[in-house]
Amino acid sequence: MRVRLDSKVYLDLLEIMEHYEDEGGPEVAAAFYEEFRQYAKTAGERPYSFPGYEEYRRVNMGKFPHHFLFEIVNETTIRITVLRHDRRHPDFGLGR
Repeated sequence: MRVRLDSKVYLDLLEIMEHYEDEGGPEVAAAFYEEFRQYAKTAGERPYSFPGYEEYRRVNMGKFPHHFLFEIVNETTIRITVLRHDRRHPDFGLGR
């Protein structure tokens, strides 16, 4: 399936990567981005393997305390709607 990102997910990515670059350097920020890309690719390849909550499905990242929610748009596309820290309020980003 094709993976699309909500426009605000780009802002989420930028904010998180800036944080990791400030705290751990560019290597840590790059590692976060690569992990996100891998999980997004996996979500596109097998979207029904992730747990669903209403119309969203959740992907927990492995090395970083973040997750993202996505929805299955149709049989060829998923859309990632929010990327957030695991301790962020559960309603953050649901209105996108």
